[in-house]
Amino acid sequence: MRLPLLAPAFLIVTSLTGLTGLALPNPQAQSAMPADGMAKPAKPTGPVGPLRISYNGRAEEWTVATLAKLPHKTIQVFNAHSKANENYSGVPLADLLARIGVPNDPHGKDMRLYLAAEGADGYVVTLSLAEVLPTFHPGDILVADALESKPIAETGPLQLIVSEDKRPARWVHSIVAIKVQPVE
Repeated sequence: MRLPLLAPAFLIVTSLTGLTGLALPNPQAQSAMPADGMAKPAKPTGPVGPLRISYNGRAEEWTVATLAKLPHKTIQVFNAHSKANENYSGVPLADLLARIGVPNDPHGKDMRLYLAAEGADGYVVTLSLAEVLPTFHPGDILVADALESKPIAETGPLQLIVSEDKRPARWVHSIVAIKVQPVE
């Protein structure tokens, strides 16, 4: 029987009866997890570089200053970490993707495209291209540069926000890279 890879704080144990369970190797690891079971985002340890978006041999880099020159959208989302509604402002990711030639109305083989978005701390999430485009998906996906009309200081400077998710698990703090590539 294959078991899924678990977070480092857990240890897989098997009893003599053959039952499999989970045990925490140290009590401090259990108390470090918030009561809601959702870990807080890690803060970057050094300066965060620009956001690099790449697709099919093309790439562009974005900073807070270069994003400020583009049309912005403000959305309100519920953040399960802070347990509050928050207002983020930023540039729709679809607008940035269009600038490097990513299809904005994909058909056929273009439907194989997905995005891997990475934060400065190494956290990576994936989204299908259809999830990002307003022609397919009702939600908003922003590269946000402001929270409550102020620069995103604690988890910024740029953050990927996915509005339709029930939890902010695919939000990427201190985002530094987005690679658009086909599923092989």
